[in-house]
Amino acid sequence: MAVRISTAARNAAADAIAALADGGSGAGVIRIYTGSQPAGPGSAATGTLLATVTLNDPAFAAASSAEAALDVDPVPSGTAVASGTAGWFRLLDSTEAGSTGLGILDGSVTATGGDGDLTLATVTITTGLTVEITGGELTMPAEPAGA
Repeated sequence: MAVRISTAARNAAADAIAALADGGSGAGVIRIYTGSQPAGPGSAATGTLLATVTLNDPAFAAASSAEAALDVDPVPSGTAVASGTAGWFRLLDSTEAGSTGLGILDGSVTATGGDGDLTLATVTITTGLTVEITGGELTMPAEPAGA
């Protein structure tokens, strides 16, 4: 038998994870890197750091249908510190952003119209230019992995 999670529980889980982004002394941040994701948000970051974007506070809307949408109004943006193709991102609260850099979650990056966890205006990033986050969401599955 597989474990299945109710929509109410999935909403609560998404809201709890979203609240972690706002848990530091300021707004949470997203760091965008080149390459492939590391083993998880508790692992050292891999690839080149392209940009750090400070999120709106709160960072996410309340979950509905097991999804919490990233607040992108106004559009969160930051200045690129390196050039490259965005491959993955890490979500951190403001405390971790100034400390170890270990995060809350990691995810894939895509350009607008793509199918990643975080959507950017473009994944081709150039030093000194503005990087804009145009969308993103936390989605809680109905069945845990391996169930």
